[in-house]
Amino acid sequence: MSAGFALGNLASVVEIRSEEADLVSALKAGSEDAFASLVAQYHQPIYGVVARVLTDPEDAPDVTQDVFLKVFRHIRNFHGESSLRTWMYRIALREASNQRRWWFRHKGREVTMEAQQSADSGQPTLCLKDTFEDEGISPFESAAKAEIRLRVETAIRQVPEPFRSVVVLRDLEGLAYEEIAEILHVRMGTVKSRLARGRAVLKENLANFVMTTLRRPSRTSATSIEHGLREEVG
Repeated sequence: MSAGFALGNLASVVEIRSEEADLVSALKAGSEDAFASLVAQYHQPIYGVVARVLTDPEDAPDVTQDVFLKVFRHIRNFHGESSLRTWMYRIALREASNQRRWWFRHKGREVTMEAQQSADSGQPTLCLKDTFEDEGISPFESAAKAEIRLRVETAIRQVPEPFRSVVVLRDLEGLAYEEIAEILHVRMGTVKSRLARGRAVLKENLANFVMTTLRRPSRTSATSIEHGLREEVG
C-alpha cells in the first residue's frame, strides 16, 4: 500500500512538472492567456509574501505588479533549475528587499503618525481584510481574530531581516525547508536557525499583547488567544 502511495505521489509530481513546463513554454512564446493563468494562480501567494516582508504593506500592490512584470520580461531566462514557484518567490523577495531599502532612504523619513493610528485603532488594512476574511463565526470571535491577526502582522514586520522572510515563507506560506533554502541560496541549517531566531523575536514582540489581553475581564480566554496565535504563526 505504501508503494502505491509513493507511486501516486510520484505521478502527481510528474504531472505538476509537465503542467509547469507547458505553462513556461507558453509564457516564453508570449501567450497572454498563459500570463493571465500565471497571475491567477500565483497572485495571492506572491502578494501575501510581499505584504508581510515590506515595511509598509500599502506598497504591496505596486511591488506585486513589479514582480509579475519581471517574471514576464525575464521568463526566457528561466531554464528549470528550480520550480517556477521557487523562482517567482525569489524575485518577490528581491523586489521587496529593494522596496525596503527605498523606504528607509526616503519614505522612512516621513512622519508616520497616520499609519500608527491605523494600527492603534485596530483597523486592519485592506490587504489583511481580503486575505484573512473569515465567515461563519460570531461578531465577537471575528473581532478577536481580526485583532490577533493585525497584531501578528504588525509583530512580523518588526522581526528584522533575514529572519522575517524565513518566518513568512515557512509559517505563513507553508514552504518546505528545502524550498526556502533554494529561494534564499542558503543551507538548510541556516534556514532552521533563522526560523528559530525569527520565531523567538516574534514571540517576544507578541508577549505584551498576550499579557494585556489575558488581563481583560470577560474577554478572550487564554486558550483562545493561544489557539489564535498558533493559527497565525504556525
